[in-house]
Amino acid sequence: MEKTTRRNYAEILRDEMYMRSRITAALQQSPKTIPEIAEELGHPADEVLIWLMGMRRSGLIAELPKGKVDDYYKYKLREQEEKC
Repeated sequence: MEKTTRRNYAEILRDEMYMRSRITAALQQSPKTIPEIAEELGHPADEVLIWLMGMRRSGLIAELPKGKVDDYYKYKLREQEEKC
């Protein structure tokens, strides 16, 4: 297994505004988990987590309730929540 080097936290935060539009586009199709979003974007899950929590703090996304305790949370756009 190849070990990858992690990017500096400041570099990850610098990409946040650019990644918001890409994450929003991914979530417009359907609610997704962090690993699903990471795979779609081609970025590590730990970076996606940082961007998602920034979007959650800003009120742009919300997590759905988990079906089982071991499941991942699925995230959706806040505007989808208001339409339901």
